Amino acid sequence: MIIKPHFKLKDNENGLYLISTPIGNLKDITIRAIEILNQSDFILCEDTRVSKNLLNKYEIKTKLISNHKFNEKKNLSKVMEYLKSGKVVSLISDAGTPGVSDPGSILVNECVKNNIKIIPIPGPSAATSAISISGFSDQFIFYGFFPEKKQKLTLELKRLSKMNYSLVFFVSPRKINKIIPELKKNFGGRKIVLCREITKVFEEFIRTSVDQLELFNKEQKGELTIVISEKINNKNTSQKLSESDMINIKKMINKFSTKEISNIIRQNNNISKKDIYNYCLKLKNEI
Repeated sequence: MIIKPHFKLKDNENGLYLISTPIGNLKDITIRAIEILNQSDFILCEDTRVSKNLLNKYEIKTKLISNHKFNEKKNLSKVMEYLKSGKVVSLISDAGTPGVSDPGSILVNECVKNNIKIIPIPGPSAATSAISISGFSDQFIFYGFFPEKKQKLTLELKRLSKMNYSLVFFVSPRKINKIIPELKKNFGGRKIVLCREITKVFEEFIRTSVDQLELFNKEQKGELTIVISEKINNKNTSQKLSESDMINIKKMINKFSTKEISNIIRQNNNISKKDIYNYCLKLKNEI
């Protein structure tokens, strides 16, 4: 079904439109997005071949301008000229929301400097789609793509592993097997969902624990969205009293009550109150 525009943009609505496009299934575009793309003077896109598939489906004839990470700075002055002259310019990426792990921030910041109106047109998002089906905490941190350099990757994962939130990452199929050992090193004890081909025919959600995560036998097709769960506290599994715990209890046995000692020891450990009580009782009987 071809959706025709039902409204005409007003003069005060001229500016830069950041339009979210489908992340896979071309039917996942909003009516408002189609209307604005139809009425734009120019559409900036990453890959004209990819964008034409979407525009042809909805009979959108607006002129496309290639605008990717290698030429967005070069395009900036010309695009700003269009915007200052009152043209309606839309920015789209190959999939999802422009400016989120995709080109767009350079142009947005230039528009902010020049008081040019910026209008977001929301739509599909791989990050929120993945969170919604994960079953993990909806308090999440979206990180985007992993750092390229090994040293920065190590530092970032170590920092993120200390945060008790769900974590969302993007990763290319070529790099997933290099990332998996790093995830196992930093996020042991957590659950993970690997989402591939979201909204497409071969959509797949791989659910497992980080500890049981295995390398892929062959290169995957399409970008993956990874969701790692918040830290999991297994209340049913009790730790045993360690030697250091016993030493600390001995130091406290004559200063605090058994209840106070139990509260102190259990601050950072999931040790049963019964084990702590029995050890305190044993020490008192020896005195």
